[in-house]
Amino acid sequence: MAGGEVDWTVIVLTCQHKDSVFAFQKELEIRRDRGSLGRQPILLTVEDPKGQVGSGGATLNALLVAAEHLSARAGYTVVTSDVLQKAWILILHMGRDFLFDDCSRAFTCLPLEEPAAPTEALTCNLDSLLATLMHQVCRGSPPGVWVSSTDMLLTVPTMTEIDWHGFQGVRVIAVPGSISYARQHGVYLADTQGVVQDIFYQSPEDQLRQCVGPDGKVPLVCGVVFFSSEAAEQLLATHVIPPLDACTYMGLDSGAPAIQLSLFFDILLCMAQGVSEEAFVKGQRPGMGSGDNVQEAGSERSARSVLWKALHAVPLTMVYIPEGCYDYMTMSASDHIRHLTPHPGNARSRSFRKVAHSHVAEPQLLAEGCSVTNSLLEGAVKVGPGSVIQHCRLKGPLEIHTGCLLTGLDVASSVAFRSYLLRDVVVQGHTVRLRGIPCKVFTLSGHRDDWQSVAEEGGTYLNRPWSEFFLRTGIRSHDLWSPDTPSSRRCLLNARLFPVLHASEPLGVGDVLWLLGSPLSPPGAEQLQRWRTSWRMSWEELKGSLDQEAELAARRATFFLQAQSKTKRVLMEHSNCSLLPLIRSTALEGYHKAMLETLDEVASMARDPGVAARSLACIADLLGCLAKGEGGLRSGPAANAAWAQAFQHLEKGDIPEGVKELAKERKKWLDRPVLLVRAARHYEGAEQILIRQAVMSSCQFISLRLATLPPMGRWLRAACPARIDLSGGWSDTPPITYEHGGAVVDLAVLVDGHRPIGAQARRIAEPELRLISRSGRLEGEMVVELVCRDLEDLRDYCQPHAPGALLKAALICTHIVDLASQNSLREQLMEHFGGGFELRTWSRLPHGSGLGTSSILAGAVMASLYQASGHSTSVESLIHTVLHLEQVLTTGGGWQDQVGGLVPGLKIGRSKPQLPLKVEVEQITVPEGFIHTLNEHLLLLYTGKTRLARNLLQDVLRNWYARLPTIVQNASALVNNAEECAQALQQGNLALLGKCMNHYWLQKKNMAPGCEPLAVRRMMEVLQPHVYGQSMAGAGGGGFLYVLTKEPRNQEALQRILMETEGLGNFSIHTVEVDTAGFQIQLLEEDWEP
Repeated sequence: MAGGEVDWTVIVLTCQHKDSVFAFQKELEIRRDRGSLGRQPILLTVEDPKGQVGSGGATLNALLVAAEHLSARAGYTVVTSDVLQKAWILILHMGRDFLFDDCSRAFTCLPLEEPAAPTEALTCNLDSLLATLMHQVCRGSPPGVWVSSTDMLLTVPTMTEIDWHGFQGVRVIAVPGSISYARQHGVYLADTQGVVQDIFYQSPEDQLRQCVGPDGKVPLVCGVVFFSSEAAEQLLATHVIPPLDACTYMGLDSGAPAIQLSLFFDILLCMAQGVSEEAFVKGQRPGMGSGDNVQEAGSERSARSVLWKALHAVPLTMVYIPEGCYDYMTMSASDHIRHLTPHPGNARSRSFRKVAHSHVAEPQLLAEGCSVTNSLLEGAVKVGPGSVIQHCRLKGPLEIHTGCLLTGLDVASSVAFRSYLLRDVVVQGHTVRLRGIPCKVFTLSGHRDDWQSVAEEGGTYLNRPWSEFFLRTGIRSHDLWSPDTPSSRRCLLNARLFPVLHASEPLGVGDVLWLLGSPLSPPGAEQLQRWRTSWRMSWEELKGSLDQEAELAARRATFFLQAQSKTKRVLMEHSNCSLLPLIRSTALEGYHKAMLETLDEVASMARDPGVAARSLACIADLLGCLAKGEGGLRSGPAANAAWAQAFQHLEKGDIPEGVKELAKERKKWLDRPVLLVRAARHYEGAEQILIRQAVMSSCQFISLRLATLPPMGRWLRAACPARIDLSGGWSDTPPITYEHGGAVVDLAVLVDGHRPIGAQARRIAEPELRLISRSGRLEGEMVVELVCRDLEDLRDYCQPHAPGALLKAALICTHIVDLASQNSLREQLMEHFGGGFELRTWSRLPHGSGLGTSSILAGAVMASLYQASGHSTSVESLIHTVLHLEQVLTTGGGWQDQVGGLVPGLKIGRSKPQLPLKVEVEQITVPEGFIHTLNEHLLLLYTGKTRLARNLLQDVLRNWYARLPTIVQNASALVNNAEECAQALQQGNLALLGKCMNHYWLQKKNMAPGCEPLAVRRMMEVLQPHVYGQSMAGAGGGGFLYVLTKEPRNQEALQRILMETEGLGNFSIHTVEVDTAGFQIQLLEEDWEP
């Protein structure tokens, strides 16, 4: 564990109420499933033993329960402390109820979003604290027990490192605080070595000054403590010794009277070196008897005596984190609002969002300094500075002025709010259960009210003295407090202000808002009577009826409701925000049905096929998440007949009906992981149909001219160079190219002095199609020969692996053959051309070379067929024609290959983020003599590895549609690097060109992880000192590596270096030359064999 993030063995959450155990256990399990708690720790939610055992008693009880579970897992039948030796245990104390959040301070939501998190979720104080502990404070700690309260906001610097070398005993964490702040909190007194001498609580200033360090601050008790495994064993051993046994459920179940024990002023204080046994046992010291302390009863003195004997010899040291920040979550509403709103210069609130996990229809109405979390604000909802809205659904027109806290309110509350001035008030909706009946109760208070101040001694309600409130409303003291409540105990906390039930009418937020008074709705006798005849409760009474499980469920429902709004907004606005974390959350927490319906709705309504395609891709991701990693690989076949009807609608352009049929079929595939994965594949197949339709928009840039039919039997030959992509590849790939925009720098090259790719076509007298394809020279030539005499022979044109599929698709795209015609193939050929065609293609490059073979070959085939069938066209048209053909062929792919092989020399191709998709090519002008220089420094190395570009392409498209931040950023980096590469060529700067090539290779690896085989990595490592730059050609994963050598004509030297390197397999080095002439079509005088 040294230096690494802590991997928890057990996490224990202690809570006050038995009814909340299930709800909080579920919250822990959700976080475990999200992956935020490490590798499958044991999760335990433990009710504090009855009788208020204090933080120390709760710690001892939680440690016992953790040791029990570890002992059982290890096969023991009794509790043994040996299990603590190699365990990392975290005990989190939820503490007392919190006025301003029904689910405690731990589950108070913060206005934060974590875009890089794998799952999207609300960030509670508990989540923030867990992250701080796991990644910073506890990092590198030895086995032991960490204990932390959750009643504070804790921030520490990212680079915090604690030295654990030679550590023994117990260690406390402290952060700096001012003396004025420390007057209300705990402070450590430690010597220069960090050994704790004493712990003060709410002490006078002169005592606190003893603790001031060199920075002028005092070390605050921040609620975080670490017990080494040995110290934890010693503490655990006390659970069987009376009266400490009464702190645990075992002792209480055995009938022992409960005692209260403080973690800091009992368990830790006995280890402080400056405290005597007598003072500790008798409690004769300042601060004892107030705050989190025990009473000086005999049993408690006996407990301290046991603790002294057991733990006094344990070393207690302090780690002071100078840049740390600690804020206790007090009972003050103004403090709470301050904790949830951004403040300049406050490190903790620096990352706070004005809008976090919320849908706000008119965000311009939100003032700086406010925060809206997990809420939906429809219409004109104006929020003033310093106001907080959480877990609400409100509808405008509505104005919330400064200093307000609104939580747990629904749309119905909005109407009532319009009659009142909302300024400096706290309005809360509480989910409660009264005698088994669920209901909603509303509370109202002022943000400056002190809930514990005595009413007659300066106490306030709604920020004004009680006397003014009584005068304004007609309410009397006896309405709020029973006669047997002494005036010294009458305060806001126990005032029966809040209506809970009415005998004949439903209650709403208006039944507390009237207490504010309003010019539009002044208090009247009717309201007062309705209030008096309602069953009312004080907060002190109400907190025991809070339904925390239902409240957490309501918050989750609000979160996923706003998530649906976010999903629509992101898709319809073409936002680059990733929805994958949100999709994972919906699958994880059971809200997938609503999300599927939302995605169906967006796909059906979208006029843009790109929006619809991304929506279908999101559905595929959601189905994949529901499979939970089971059911097989996401990539696979997508041609099951059950989905054919839906696909047919999409092919016809009827997206709404296609989406409807997809959803109808989907319902049959949700039962098992294997079906879910297969359904996901078919949704990706549907997405590909829409991509094809978007790319087909490029057909409007194809123009043909009629030409004379060549003589029967005369060959029209098109020979093409290969291409090397110097930068920008992947940005040309649909849909990236028309959603983000693309730029690629390409180089047309001869390989070993030859144009390695070509096609030739001729008319023949027989009304048939003869197709001959030769490919591969390095790994052995493969020849495919076909004769097509019927239309049926051509119908597998859209199956890329079918023999001659590319050639068949080309015959269809050039309209030589019409599969939909009523005429036979023979009749079509005789009618239009007076005979058939013979088409031959060749490639001297191996399969998967990365040099653009298939697309360049497609261009050569189309060019020769156009000429042979009596048409002519431009290179620009051919570029778009190949895009069309590859969509018909269903291989997909971008435009860089044909640009590289059909346009001579050096050039940069670009496409704008728009439809119709148009590719524009600019020739790059280079200094005189630079082409010769480039020829002398550029080499191709065949790696002997075959790449699987289709799998890489599927992964890239999946990640693009998910808008993973790394992919979106990388797409921009690819385009920027291409422009820089073009400048390097214009300058004739080899070093800068090599730098761009190296950047490009890193960008390719970011785009498609796994595209660098081990042998290629070794090859690149040994070549690195000898080259300016290097990259795999094309998508990577195999094929050719191209290098820009530092020395000219360096082929033999590199050959020797590679021959001496183990594990490279069969490689070969090839020369390349820039082809400045480019591809040409020739009418041959006689038969010619490539």
